Amino acid sequence: MGKKRLYIRTFGCQMNVHDSEQLAALLAYEGYERADRPEEADLIVVNTCSIREKAAQKVYSELGRFRSLKSLKPGLRIAVGGCVAQQRGRALLVAAPHVDLVFGTHQLASVPRLLNLCGHGGAGVVETAFCDRVESLAIFAPPPHGTVSAYVTIMQGCNNFCAYCVVPYLRGREQSRSGREIIAEIRSLADLGIREVTLLGQNVNSYGVGTPEGMDFPGLIREIGAVSGIERIRFTTSHPKDLSADLMQCFREVESLCGHIHLPVQAGSNRVLVRMNRGYTREGYLDKVQRLRDACPNISITSDIIVGFPGETEADFRETLDLMGKIRFDNLFSFKYSRREGTAAMKMTEPVAEEVKSERLKILQALQDEHTQERNRLSIGRVEEILVEGVSRASSRHLTGRTRGNKIVNFAGEERLIGRTVRCRITEAFLHSLRGELQLPEA
Repeated sequence: MGKKRLYIRTFGCQMNVHDSEQLAALLAYEGYERADRPEEADLIVVNTCSIREKAAQKVYSELGRFRSLKSLKPGLRIAVGGCVAQQRGRALLVAAPHVDLVFGTHQLASVPRLLNLCGHGGAGVVETAFCDRVESLAIFAPPPHGTVSAYVTIMQGCNNFCAYCVVPYLRGREQSRSGREIIAEIRSLADLGIREVTLLGQNVNSYGVGTPEGMDFPGLIREIGAVSGIERIRFTTSHPKDLSADLMQCFREVESLCGHIHLPVQAGSNRVLVRMNRGYTREGYLDKVQRLRDACPNISITSDIIVGFPGETEADFRETLDLMGKIRFDNLFSFKYSRREGTAAMKMTEPVAEEVKSERLKILQALQDEHTQERNRLSIGRVEEILVEGVSRASSRHLTGRTRGNKIVNFAGEERLIGRTVRCRITEAFLHSLRGELQLPEA
């Protein structure tokens, strides 16, 4: 009898991607192997994101597509996890009665047990309770053979309650993993050939609360920096109010810490930042950016911005554009404000008209494209260290990898270089990538 087949459809951020990796590793012990297409699957898991309304809508569209598959294959089971599952719970079964299992953000480790409770043709199972400890944080997901980079979850949840954000309600309050446990996992990854780790958390800057070692995030970075075989450390995401001087110093002191930080600003107006409950000012953010650049002159800084938050005036928006002009972000993820059920912003008056939000987003994104091109052109002529990830999507004759500043570089080279760190001179700069020439080591 052949193995059972598992297909996972993942929506959302890097944390969701890693959650899916962990779930696949967990279900491998139950006899499941990954399927490339949903048509091949005995179990379909939809790992959802609810950070914006559009993402939630896509989940229901996808579930509708899988309903027809289930009518053709009655033994097929469908499970829904992640933030939409946490938020909607049993209501999701009402909207999609063909779903067998709905599991919340704290229940990933319980999926094998919950699947055993699902009876074909019966009522679906729902489990969305929060736990004192999120057991799934410690699930080890061995990377595919030949992989050079891996995610490591160090904490989950958030205590900040930004006015627009559902994360504290859907992921719970902050929980940090033991530092010893994290270091042991990273050593295991290094033994498997992983050269780069990305540390994940809703707010990695606040890592360490409640851990037995009492280790904070800069301390964890320094411990990982001493792990043999790990050449690069990245992390996401950081909250500006919790960005400490000690963490900034790590960019100067820890050789393997890459010169890139994703530091969501969300708005450039102090009035809007107060309404968002972000806990910092425009001036404080600008000061931290300058201190980061003092510690690491070539650091790449990326960010998030929301346009059209309730009450945002034209003057507020212009302050955001002004802040962008002062900082010159390397890249930016920008979105129109999306009302999220249960958040403080839902009760706010002064909504911004949809057409105004769309126009502001268009202006902001055009400005960021100029800044991204400008920042990318600064790389021309530099020799950069590139961790080679694989063959380029653009051309089978080229390889692709990333600089320490997280910029994609495509260059001509042999496949034997995949997984190695090479040096490339940057020759051309585009909006989404760089082109380079391989620099051979001197004889």
